[in-house]
Amino acid sequence: MRDETVTGDVTIEPYKGASGGWGSMKSLAEVGLREKVGPAAVAELARQNKPEGFQCVSCAWGKPAHPHPAEFCENGAKATAWELTSLRVTPDFFRDHSLTELRSWPDHDLEQAGRLTHPMRYDAATDRYVAVAWEEAFREIGAKLKLYDPTKVIFYASGRASLETSYMWALYARLYGSQNLPDSSNMCHETTSVGLKSAIGSPVGTIHLDDYDHCDAIFYFGQNPATNSPRFLHPLRACAKRGVEIVVFNPLKERGLERFTDPQNPLEMATGKSTPIATQYHQVKAGGDIAAMMGIVKWLIARDDSQGGVIDHDFVARHTHGYDALAAMARETPWEVLEHESGLRREAMAAAGAVYARSKRVIAVYGMGLTQHVHGIANVHMVVNLMLLRGNVGRPGAGFGPVRGHSNVQGQRTVGITEKPELAPLDKYAEQYGFEPPRAEGWDTVASCEAVRDGTAQAFLQLGGNFFRAVPDHGVMEPAFRRLDLTVHVATKLNRSHLLPGKVSYILPCLGRIERDAQVSGDQAVTMEDSFSRIYGSRGRVQPAADTLLSEPAIVAGLAGATLTSNPKVPWAEWVGDYGLVRDAIEETYPEMFERFNERLWTPGGFWKGNPAAHREWKTESGRAEFNAPSVLNATGFDEAEGRLRLVTLRSNDQFNTTVYGYHDRFRGIKGTRMVVMMGPADMARLGLADGDEVSLVTDIEREVVRRIDGLRVVPYDLPEGTVGAYYPECNVLIPVAHHAIESHVLAAKSVPVRVEKAA
Repeated sequence: MRDETVTGDVTIEPYKGASGGWGSMKSLAEVGLREKVGPAAVAELARQNKPEGFQCVSCAWGKPAHPHPAEFCENGAKATAWELTSLRVTPDFFRDHSLTELRSWPDHDLEQAGRLTHPMRYDAATDRYVAVAWEEAFREIGAKLKLYDPTKVIFYASGRASLETSYMWALYARLYGSQNLPDSSNMCHETTSVGLKSAIGSPVGTIHLDDYDHCDAIFYFGQNPATNSPRFLHPLRACAKRGVEIVVFNPLKERGLERFTDPQNPLEMATGKSTPIATQYHQVKAGGDIAAMMGIVKWLIARDDSQGGVIDHDFVARHTHGYDALAAMARETPWEVLEHESGLRREAMAAAGAVYARSKRVIAVYGMGLTQHVHGIANVHMVVNLMLLRGNVGRPGAGFGPVRGHSNVQGQRTVGITEKPELAPLDKYAEQYGFEPPRAEGWDTVASCEAVRDGTAQAFLQLGGNFFRAVPDHGVMEPAFRRLDLTVHVATKLNRSHLLPGKVSYILPCLGRIERDAQVSGDQAVTMEDSFSRIYGSRGRVQPAADTLLSEPAIVAGLAGATLTSNPKVPWAEWVGDYGLVRDAIEETYPEMFERFNERLWTPGGFWKGNPAAHREWKTESGRAEFNAPSVLNATGFDEAEGRLRLVTLRSNDQFNTTVYGYHDRFRGIKGTRMVVMMGPADMARLGLADGDEVSLVTDIEREVVRRIDGLRVVPYDLPEGTVGAYYPECNVLIPVAHHAIESHVLAAKSVPVRVEKAA
């Protein structure tokens, strides 16, 4: 591969500043220069996340009804510049570069090449993509799809696609006969969907954005706001300013949870002052959150047993089931076991318990630090256990706040992107569109990977995203992807998935969300759902990157028209001409959530689709919220062993998911490279390693298959003993497909068993 640096010299030194501030402003200027964005792109930032504007193409954080003048963050502005770049990937680019050569490029360089402009078909004889007409591409893809068993064709969807496109994609797959609809959620928050659903009857968070104005404590687990949802730093700062106690559990000290300088506050910017965020910061070891939360529960129950007034026994009696089993386990589990499994002292867990006991309105925030473990569902259940003890759900200022990633990843599941037949409106489909949809369970991400690996899958269609780079086991999956008969990619930019063509392969370039989408009825708007279950309209107005691009709905309709027999109840062409008709169809399919959909499209702050658990309506088998006593206290799914470490994969603040904007992880002080492994001093000393040593990480399970990454530089870092950190997606090569969360099948990327080998 090319040199992984882009700036030349590698510099690694502790970052002394706060999150936000001038560092954020400088980073924005750097990405703007790299992308060569014009005045139009800069002007669009004023419309970002505003009513009547466009919704950020980055994270799914909520859009306030009364936004800041600049309602965008560092990473959101980077995402806008990345999409509105003036750089282009034309057919000439592929004449100059073979796929063999491009596979040697780093991920950053592939996307940095610019926006795709023409539909392309892979030519195996020359190992290049060549331009193809849209109608020819649709016709050839449709002809191939007609030859396959639909149950062996995969329809993957990235979390950036709009509700309209996602609805059309799910319907297209099922009309074709496939229920194989994996999506981004399978890789991150499916654990939430399964865990919350089984415990409180609702698969998503229960709070509203304005609940942060009313809480008096926040318990925060495994999420880094400065990198993954920087606009969250503003409500966190406001909470800290008014005395809300913020108790953090995370293996690494993340700067956004330590202190924040508000770029929109002239005084803080002028003086360099910052706001402290966390009032307690507990560096739990990877996989130790179950034990940490059980320690808090143990302290609370012991205090209630001795003094009373801690547990909300009235709420527990009227609304919950299973309390006695949890309480018995908490009383019986020794403190020394909880200390060992969590990596925290008893006093630390007691201090967190004391905050919880004196707080009346608590929000529980968590991210993939809880969901991406083998026992991730037990993590989510422990969060529920903690919150139910004092009735912290279904009232203002209290509830569950899982932080989603992609801007519409939650919404896709809402409108039918799911492999689970029980979650799809199959009977409604049959009534509305006059066909019999598939009823068998389809393939999620893990099952799709297994089907590709084993040769069962015949074709793979990708609606956005970078599936290959996001999935585990790269060394195994790369050759398997190239054995597929057909691969089709709907995309705005080139990425590594496009470089693993099947026997027949196409890239279909689409409009970006920020670009003007003009159809026969006029300029179109699309919609998406945020982490708070609120629906927003979004309208682009920038001139498209090329006049050869089609919108995502137009591409889906083109594929469907070439693949399926005509169905007068599915007006593909009319839908493309007017997306409001798609929204009418969504409303007909989901009348309770999308009542008056078009009428409410531009509601400031979005409109809420509803959540029964937020009203203390428990859609569980028992009709009550469920306490769940955990079967394990360690979420990793593997035992401790001599020389075995727990790897946490991380994103830098110059990155969003698989998109790498640059090579400066400012908050961790790492510039010019991503080929590092962060280690605590105790582990370095035990292994005889020094700062700057070159090492390899090797997977320490399934040893019959060697999974390793070489050329990593050791970086001393404040981490719990036995826990190391390195970057995603580079380290996905270390994660076996089988290393995933039980039930939800989310890849267990936050506790990967590895050993370190020092370079000779």
